[in-house]
Amino acid sequence: MAFSFLYESLAQNGENRGLFIDSTMALLPILTYPDRRLHTVAKPVAAVDARIHQLVQDMLETMYDANGIGLAASQVDVHERVIVIDVSQERNQALVLVNPELVWTSPETHLNEEGCLSVPGIYDGVTRHNAVHVRAQDHQGQSRVIEAQELLAVCIQHEMDHLMGKVFVEYLSPLKRNRIKTKMLKAQREDSR
Repeated sequence: MAFSFLYESLAQNGENRGLFIDSTMALLPILTYPDRRLHTVAKPVAAVDARIHQLVQDMLETMYDANGIGLAASQVDVHERVIVIDVSQERNQALVLVNPELVWTSPETHLNEEGCLSVPGIYDGVTRHNAVHVRAQDHQGQSRVIEAQELLAVCIQHEMDHLMGKVFVEYLSPLKRNRIKTKMLKAQREDSR
């Protein structure tokens, strides 16, 4: 599948910037829990270059194909600090975060039902900050601060956990986590037949 245009809507001084992508993209395999590689801590990206541009394009295609709203590079076995997100209804507002870091979190939190492309079919409650500010580079290597609330804030926190080697099921009780692990291993065995 090839996309001609993807639009990245980043609110900085009220300005929307377009992200032009004109190359063939590839679907990447998504690691599934309890794969140990999901616990690898991602390293910073040294430079936003052609390799990172291709990784971002491939991650976006993979995320859209899997009907996800976010994907961390760690989930596709690339252990570098890169995240793609699109929480828009139209699926046309891709947000690219390279080397993201949380610079502020709201004191208010709430319980959200979360799912994950690396834990397909599993949804459960996780407490997250209501709002966050994240500093990151965009697809052009420009540094910016994004102020996020609601679903976008939740998604950023979820994907940043992946970069730290943490999967959302680790917030759950050991009993729930073990049940999920057993279910995922069983599904993997059935898929390999």
